[in-house]
Amino acid sequence: MNTSSPLILVDGSSYLYRAFHALPPLTNSRGEPTGAIYGVAGMLRKLIGEYQPSHMAVIFDAKGRTFRDDLYAEYKAHRPPMPEELSAQVAPLHALVQAMGIPMLVVAGVEADDVIGTLTRQARRAGMEVIISTGDKDLAQLVEPGVTLVNTMNGTVMDEAGVEEKFGVPPARIVDYLTLVGDAVDNVPGVDKVGPKTAVKWLKAHGSLDEIMARADEIKGKVGENLRTALAWLPLSRELVTVRCDVALDREPLDLQLQGADTSQLRELLAHLEFRQWQAELEGGEPVPEPDPDAAPEVRYETILEAEQLERWMTRLAEAPLFAFDTETTSLDYMQARVVGLSFSVTPHEAAYLPLAHDYGDVPDQLPLDETLEKLRPLLEDPDRPKLGHHLKYDRNVLLNHGIELRGITHDTMLASYVLNSTAGRHDMDSLAQRCLGLKTIHYEDVAGKGAKQIPFSQVRLDEAAPYAAEDADITLRLHRHFWPRLKDLEGQRRIYETLEIPLVPVLSRMERTGVLVDPELLFTQSHELADRMGQIEREAYDLAGAAFNLSSPKQIQEILFERQQLPVIRKTPKGQPSTAEDVLEQLALDYPLPRLILAHRGLSKLKSTYTDRLPERIDRDTGRVHTSYHQAVASTGRLSSSEPNLQNIPIRTPEGRRIRQAFVAPEGRRILAADYSQIELRIMAHLSGDRGLLQAFADGQDIHRATAGEVFGVGVEAVTTEQRRAAKAINFGLIYGMSAFGLARQLGIDRGSAQDYVDRYFARYPGVKAYMDGTREQAREQGYVETLFGRRLHLPDIRARNAQVRAQAERVAINAPMQGTAADIIKRAMLAVDGWIQAESPGVTMIMQVHDELVFEVDAAEVASARERITALMCGAAELDVPLLVEVGVGDNWDAAHA
Repeated sequence: MNTSSPLILVDGSSYLYRAFHALPPLTNSRGEPTGAIYGVAGMLRKLIGEYQPSHMAVIFDAKGRTFRDDLYAEYKAHRPPMPEELSAQVAPLHALVQAMGIPMLVVAGVEADDVIGTLTRQARRAGMEVIISTGDKDLAQLVEPGVTLVNTMNGTVMDEAGVEEKFGVPPARIVDYLTLVGDAVDNVPGVDKVGPKTAVKWLKAHGSLDEIMARADEIKGKVGENLRTALAWLPLSRELVTVRCDVALDREPLDLQLQGADTSQLRELLAHLEFRQWQAELEGGEPVPEPDPDAAPEVRYETILEAEQLERWMTRLAEAPLFAFDTETTSLDYMQARVVGLSFSVTPHEAAYLPLAHDYGDVPDQLPLDETLEKLRPLLEDPDRPKLGHHLKYDRNVLLNHGIELRGITHDTMLASYVLNSTAGRHDMDSLAQRCLGLKTIHYEDVAGKGAKQIPFSQVRLDEAAPYAAEDADITLRLHRHFWPRLKDLEGQRRIYETLEIPLVPVLSRMERTGVLVDPELLFTQSHELADRMGQIEREAYDLAGAAFNLSSPKQIQEILFERQQLPVIRKTPKGQPSTAEDVLEQLALDYPLPRLILAHRGLSKLKSTYTDRLPERIDRDTGRVHTSYHQAVASTGRLSSSEPNLQNIPIRTPEGRRIRQAFVAPEGRRILAADYSQIELRIMAHLSGDRGLLQAFADGQDIHRATAGEVFGVGVEAVTTEQRRAAKAINFGLIYGMSAFGLARQLGIDRGSAQDYVDRYFARYPGVKAYMDGTREQAREQGYVETLFGRRLHLPDIRARNAQVRAQAERVAINAPMQGTAADIIKRAMLAVDGWIQAESPGVTMIMQVHDELVFEVDAAEVASARERITALMCGAAELDVPLLVEVGVGDNWDAAHA
């Protein structure tokens, strides 16, 4: 059973009333009230987004009498009836909660508090932590170790210490406290003239309500008389305010699993309620936050134009345990960008912008750029001054253009968000501010304009630039305070963040700035050759089609393949047209030549437009090299990706792709060294599954595909045919990616029955793999995520989806993600180890690229042998698995030659 994810119990009735009174009286176009629904739904989405629970329930009061009405006829007698505008929203809200896939409880005869109390005690006995989301003070009596109150209306969180700080007594005395002060809203009588201060004073002096009642004669004055008068009803009052924890329920905490949303029902409800922003998000648009009932505090942003202001802020930054900062620059190209200004924040809602290079006509006098940066240098380069930013790798690169090396990178909110939940949505600042803080930030386009009319930031007037820039630092600090309390308590994720992702920032920055040397003339020649080959393919395609057509036009391909040639329609588009997607053409290409030609043309066209034409344009004018950008917060599994240019997708299996790698060359006197982990995901599978057959095959250094073929086909390893090895390789890698027997059949060109027989035999010979896969699926369904070997958590929002196809895809991801994520963690650990060696010993080695499971280096020709040995050792030592890590190293004058 998973106990790391908290059970969240939401006091739906409490929030329904509070949202009704806190939010404007919203209605849809039919005049139906929707404001309370909007508020409660927004709070539920915020809770799910923040805590990513696997178990959750919303509890509402049932209609009719409760046991408290039987105990005391005057209970809640003074409460007015529910307003008609609110009662009309109850049923639609219930329907919306259920469509969201959240379990809902409405239990007759008791109140929502009693259901929450019962579930809380049951959950704690089962070892689950509980978060109670409520605005009701009565539920503070349930707080204990492992039980926390959260009020999303005002953002307060109360553990045991928080309860005592708020009420003056610990949770165990809350019932006594409530009994003494009474509850006018529920018409529960207390002691007349006894308020919170007196109740706390009595409880601290005497310890408990029972002791206070026993010593009533000792309490002097009018208040003592009132206490003695109240003795007649205090036992009843205590019973009324005590939350019952023994309600008979038809569901237990483990039954309260979050389900996937019923998207069709949700879509219908949102359309009726006219929640258009949420509708847009459901259809794939940008996530839009629900309104925060409490307005944010007023911000205080300062523009630093005087030396005295700068000195004051530098003192604050030097004394702060952590400060947020951000750069405003002339370009997104980190190699060319120059600083326009910097912003800082030490305290939430307070920040400053230091403009240094705005250059419009009547710009106020600014502090001198070079001189000011020189003043800031000691602070920015001090490794002992912790810094916080959002995507600090970019800021580090830009500051290096001014000769300043940013050190002390301690926190990065982009990476914190990503490590906490890589699949929660985008991790840019604007998206996170909306999703996590409920704030709409000033966007760059708001101050600089859009498209052709966009001006450089240096041209933005200070009265607009300063609030925009200062807000960036302020929001970064606020996001850090949102993420860090959660992250620091999650051991595995905190370790990934502190020991892997944050230390990797300067490593990637060094790689980016080093860049890679490419041969533009060779690429130019290759572009012409690709164009010639594409022309040849076009002529062959025209002959087969009986007419000329545009091989890049889906509409014309559709007409040729499905109307003229009457090829079978594999799949249709949402508009009902025959699909010409790549996987469809691949399936048709098994039997028909024209789709094969179209696919070949597409592949060559992509190589030409993406690489042979584009790479020469990306050569930096100052360095003569190509500088990619590596992204840590894109791929959900933890893998790095790259862009401008994308170096991860250059094909290696085709001659044309390998020729492009020939253009990645070593400078004179140096060689390219490529070090690639061999079959790393299969080795991780062997480790994670503990399958004895796989472990033995790797321990013996066998060809794993040949060994698998021998097991599956029941022949000796030496007797395995090429075709059997190919089938075994497809099975080995296919199962890692969750391939079905149908997919295997298609890949091998065999019938589905034969493919299923292969799979069955594979699992019979490697039962540990089957057990691992089944166990991983079950674990993923139970807790909503899987983890890598090193603790990286990979959330699976669709693992309990009602749609079988969506759920099956999530299960395939659940099986693959721990392997792919662990491989990503291992190569990152290797990068840190190798970079540490390079920085410490300067061995004539430069790390220039990371591509999937491969690291690429430039090495001084005289250092090749020693570098090969040291890099191999460091990469092999990046993780301790139950099978050895194998690194294949090649050396050549270019990247392709290093793989020869």
